[in-house]
Amino acid sequence: MGTPLDKIRVQDYMSAHLLTFTPETDVLNAINELLEKGISGAPVVDRLGNLVGMLSEKDCMRVALNAGYHGDFGGKVRDFMSPRVVTVDADASILEIARMFMESSFKRYPVVSDNRLVGNISRSDVLRAIDALRGKYPV
Repeated sequence: MGTPLDKIRVQDYMSAHLLTFTPETDVLNAINELLEKGISGAPVVDRLGNLVGMLSEKDCMRVALNAGYHGDFGGKVRDFMSPRVVTVDADASILEIARMFMESSFKRYPVVSDNRLVGNISRSDVLRAIDALRGKYPV
């Protein structure tokens, strides 16, 4: 039978205007950009635009640990990013992504179409999709 959320696609609510970093980006500059944009992480892409990692707030905690324990303050994004990235397809349903968020600690996923990075979907994007249904389906 399906639900209304089955019909809503990731591409309908994802953010296509992405903040991205390269592996060579200074991690302190990356942290500053995450804070200025108010986001919890961003994809890391190579010169050709291929997705090579993610830099999250959690990854950035290692900057503090390195400074505190080893006296090393800063470095490159490549030294802190997570190279194993879980992606979602732009055509996936919001319901599927909601399940993925429930089963993981991730706050956002990179969105791909034909194996190319096209956007980002966050928990709040899923909440926006749910909120859009509010008036259409009485409780």
